[in-house]
Formats: sequence, structure tokens, C-alpha cells
Amino acid sequence: MSIKHIITHPGGAHKDDFLACSLMIYEYGVPILRKEPRDEDVANASIAVLDVGGEHEPTRMNFDHHQFPADHDPTCALSLVLRHLSLYEEARQYCDWLETSEWLDTRGAVKTARWLGIERSAMAKLNSPVDITLLRRFAKQEKHEAGQPVYEVMRMIGEDMVNFLKGMRERMMEIDQQAEIWDIDQKFKVIFIPRVDPMTGEPSAGLGRYIESKGLECVAMVYPDRRGTGYALSRYNDDLRLDFTRVDSCDDVHFAHKSGFIAKSSATSHERLSELLSSAWVG
Repeated sequence: MSIKHIITHPGGAHKDDFLACSLMIYEYGVPILRKEPRDEDVANASIAVLDVGGEHEPTRMNFDHHQFPADHDPTCALSLVLRHLSLYEEARQYCDWLETSEWLDTRGAVKTARWLGIERSAMAKLNSPVDITLLRRFAKQEKHEAGQPVYEVMRMIGEDMVNFLKGMRERMMEIDQQAEIWDIDQKFKVIFIPRVDPMTGEPSAGLGRYIESKGLECVAMVYPDRRGTGYALSRYNDDLRLDFTRVDSCDDVHFAHKSGFIAKSSATSHERLSELLSSAWVG
């Protein structure tokens, strides 16, 4: 679907509308008008209306949430745009900040702080000049278009979000096809990623997220060492029941971090890697 411009509300800006517009800029590359939409704007499918307009209707490119009932699940304009781009499930899974942003925009700071289990005063401590300046500059102009600094920064933000989420989707599928779960001495489990040729990207990327998303009870990750022909052995979630300094003296271990969270070995066989893991176990 092609659109000619985006409309969002005038006045103060929030992360919700800023990020929703950033995604739409990357997807469609059209100007943003900060104004109240007319009825004909809301009815026109060639105009995207975000965070205003009183309607959520993706077929007409309308993405407002303010008409939802008070007991509706926390859902903001960003949530709706992510759904439109078929990226919402990945964003909820891999962007830890998203649910908090949904709560802030729909429930306010007091209820969000209570939901997070923190003091209300802590919310302001999460802001930075990055948040303040970008939102203020976005709110200051009535029109944003290609070539302007804020517009181009928003385009980059949208691009990075989309690429990250699509990349995580692909990476989870890769891990699903490659991963093995090893049971070491019937005491603990680890996830193993075999070496593939050619290697694309960082072999450990996404492993923690995969373990979390699948609900696996793994305490360690074993994956190809990019700097050698062997493997890296690493604690998952810094599980202190493993201490890789215990294998530091082994001939086939060329590195073990002093804090014990990771070791690098030239070993490649299942049997030897399992022996190293077993030796590192302190229980």
C-alpha cells in the first residue's frame, strides 16, 4: 500500500508516537504532518493517521488506541504499527522496553511504576538527553520530511528496529534447526550450536533469547569460537554453578576468564566438550 503522508497529533510528543512514526518513515518514506486530522483524512487510505483520529483500522491506515476501553490490554500506537508490519510478536519477545512503553502511554507513570514494582520517582531517572531532545525537536515542527535531521534520525531508528526484529526472527529459526540439548552427567543441561561453514554473524547471538523463549533449563551455552577452530563454553544467565577456571589448566583450554563465566577450547568432539563442562560443574 502506498501512502502520501503521515498525520500525528500536534503538541507534546511521546516515545509512542515518535517510534510509531519512525517505523512508518522507514517503511514508506513519506512526510509527517503534526496536526489534528480531518474526517476526510481518517477516511483516506492514502493518509496514515497515527495516535489520533479515534480509529484503529489498518485497511484505512488508521492507528489510534485512545478509543479502546479502560480495561483494554495496554496498547499504544506503536503496538498497532508493529502489528501492521507483522513484527509485534517479535517486538514483545525481544524488546524488553516495549511492554513498559505500552504501560506508560496507556496507564501513566504512577500505575506503571506500581506494575514494575518501583517507586514513582524512579521513572524520571530512566530519562536522558537523548529522549528529551529528540522528542522536543520532533514536537517543535509541524512538518518533517526527508533530508531534515530529525526525520533522518527517525528513519535510522525505524530501520534499526525493523532489521533487528527481522534478524532475530531469522536467527531463532536458525537456532531451532541447529541446536542440540546435551544432558551432562544427568546433572545439568547445555545448549550446543555446531560449527557451520560459512559462519554468518556471531554464533552466540540470540542463544540466551532462544533458551528463554523455549523455557529450556540450560545452564550453559557451547558454540563455535570465531577466533579458533574449537568452541566457547559460557554460563547462561551467569549461573554460578559453573566455574570455567576449573578447566584453565587443561591442555586444550587456551583461555578461561578469571571470573569463571567463559572458556575457549580447541576441543571439537562431543565427548571432550562434555568432559570440560563436567569438570567446570560445582553444583
